[in-house]
Amino acid sequence: MIRAANELLSMIRQIHAAIRNEVVATCERDSLNALSEIVADQAGDTIFAIDRVSEQVLLQHFEQLGTRWSFVLVAEGLGEDGLMVFPPETDPAQAELVIIIDPIDGTRGLMYQKRAAWILTGVAPNRGASTNLSDIELAVQTEIPLVKQHLSDCLWAFAGQPAQGERYNRLTGESMPLHPQPSQAQTIAQGYGNISRFFPGVRAELAAIDDELILRTLGPAAAGKVQAFEDQYISSGGQLYELMMGHDRWVADLRPLAEPLLAARGQASGLCCHPYDLCTELIARQLGIIITNEHGEQLSAPLDVSTDMSWIGYANSAIHEQIAPTLKTLLAQHFTPKSSS
Repeated sequence: MIRAANELLSMIRQIHAAIRNEVVATCERDSLNALSEIVADQAGDTIFAIDRVSEQVLLQHFEQLGTRWSFVLVAEGLGEDGLMVFPPETDPAQAELVIIIDPIDGTRGLMYQKRAAWILTGVAPNRGASTNLSDIELAVQTEIPLVKQHLSDCLWAFAGQPAQGERYNRLTGESMPLHPQPSQAQTIAQGYGNISRFFPGVRAELAAIDDELILRTLGPAAAGKVQAFEDQYISSGGQLYELMMGHDRWVADLRPLAEPLLAARGQASGLCCHPYDLCTELIARQLGIIITNEHGEQLSAPLDVSTDMSWIGYANSAIHEQIAPTLKTLLAQHFTPKSSS
């Protein structure tokens, strides 16, 4: 149980707003070359100059948060282990909370001003090394809008309570309630959904599974007709948002399953989803969205910056029933190691 949970929510939302405002101001002020400068490679991901902007604001505000709660902070950019304790003299084992955060989820799309990014935060009672993604009791995600975009959404949820939201107008400073509503469609036909294939390496294999899933589910396409659509949003928080707002009906990020294919080809390991990318999946589940791993189980992972994760989201039970069995079969066919004769 999180102590003074509503107060903590309020402070986290203030931190998100500060990060959002500073990052947007930096995007308005600085050149693309300056924002996209690579400043570090940590925990398997590239750190850009724009990431440092969010990290600086984050640490300034989390020092204040540490005067009210003791916690272990988990985030990229905090050194190789991605951990920092607040207040600094606190024994990590005695801290009240573990707070995992991605200050900018979707950095690449934001710095090129192609797509909004997200600030993601999950809070769990501290259970030491066993603290898990499934232990998160408070999740908050806030949109970092494009420079030309005046609206910014924020969604949050406590475990066991309805998800809530707010839409902020950064031109007027006004806010209004936001009521996310996942799709109630009973089929994936004519809707958006996809298997994520962001980067070169195994896009052909992932696309083949996607195509075969659509064919087995909806049958052959009629001449001149499109069965379904896709939108490759390179942000896990953004993908969750699209599900929560009813824009997408399903999404699957299966990159870790393709790692053996890369290894067999002698290629370097690819960039995969990590726990901080999915630390707000609680919000989606509180809205009735079905979120599972590749085995159909609830997501489970240590709160760190390095564990690779696969995940699948279904807008509702009908969509889950329509495609989950077929997807499971296809994953077994494509990613189960072939026995040698």
